[in-house]
Amino acid sequence: MRLTARAIELPALASAHSHAFQRGMRGEAQRPGPPGASGARAADDFWSWRGAMYALADALTPESIHAISKVAYRELRAAGVRTVGEFHYVHHQPGGAPYADRTILADAVIEAAREEGLRIALLRVVYARAGAGRPPEGAQRRFSDGSLDAALADVDALRARYAGCDDVRVGVAPHSVRAVPPAWLGEVSRYAAAHGLMLHMHVAEQPAEIEACLAETGRRPVELLADHGVLSERFVAVHATHLAPHEPALLGAAGAFACLCPTTERDLGDGLPDVGALLGAGVRLCVGVDSHVLTDPFEDLRGVELGERLRTGRRVTLRGEGGRTPAEALWEIGSLRGAEACGFADAGGCVAIRRDAPALALVREERLLDAVVFSGSPAIVAG
Repeated sequence: MRLTARAIELPALASAHSHAFQRGMRGEAQRPGPPGASGARAADDFWSWRGAMYALADALTPESIHAISKVAYRELRAAGVRTVGEFHYVHHQPGGAPYADRTILADAVIEAAREEGLRIALLRVVYARAGAGRPPEGAQRRFSDGSLDAALADVDALRARYAGCDDVRVGVAPHSVRAVPPAWLGEVSRYAAAHGLMLHMHVAEQPAEIEACLAETGRRPVELLADHGVLSERFVAVHATHLAPHEPALLGAAGAFACLCPTTERDLGDGLPDVGALLGAGVRLCVGVDSHVLTDPFEDLRGVELGERLRTGRRVTLRGEGGRTPAEALWEIGSLRGAEACGFADAGGCVAIRRDAPALALVREERLLDAVVFSGSPAIVAG
């Protein structure tokens, strides 16, 4: 942290997990669903939200995904973010036929990020099915490839196109154990290792995902990934909400990341991850905006600590190593760790925080970072 007369300069923030097109849903999924034929209302949960999201995904065009992504990324930059990890899974035309230019949607998203001044890790999602033994359904056809070779060929094309771009990284992302057959996992992992790519994946976000994985394979998601050699220092487990007590150790032993998305997880009712177990096992943490229901990286950052307080009933649960304060540890999670999870070696510059921001009035100089992290918002960002 560097103090000047007018600003507090801090390493720029990173949002390591984004679905930019979902910014187009803001305000559209915050009311109860309609009653069914019997007059009873179905449960409003992750799965009902997913139905609304699929409707938006199925309507996207190259032009609209670019326009929505620009809005999403402009809002992130104004909030102090300079690096985004885009978990990109809308690839094909409605119905599933590839575009003549197979990467046109990925290119549109990358272009939007660069136009808004963000570095981007385009994490090209691999998607194959609706679940064990079930072909893709509805909007999922736009996400899915007929073969793993076809998906990895698109990753190859993106890698070649952006090889000389300092502000673009390309990675690969098996969507989830639900959407990717177990037989593909090892091959995707070997491909990522051979090319030094970051490998991101939704992991244990929902109990139903874990139950389905157990039914298909007899293994929990993290166990299955360990069996197939997927876990490594380049692996990012997104959410990691519903882990069994022994699973953080599997991630930690591999040097993996966990990307927590508190504002989205709270919005979807996902639950609270065991942050203490993840940190205790040596898992590196980062954060992500995910669904863009709220663009506030400060809220995502402090949500790591505040969610753990709710889960445990204790205060100040995060203890920084080497005498660092909780705020210092959290800022590192939100800046450098997030950038590293996106494949960048540094935070990508600094962000300036207004010294005269009303949220920082009356705060002692030695407590400024504490107030920035636990009381700040995008309104205190100067640029």
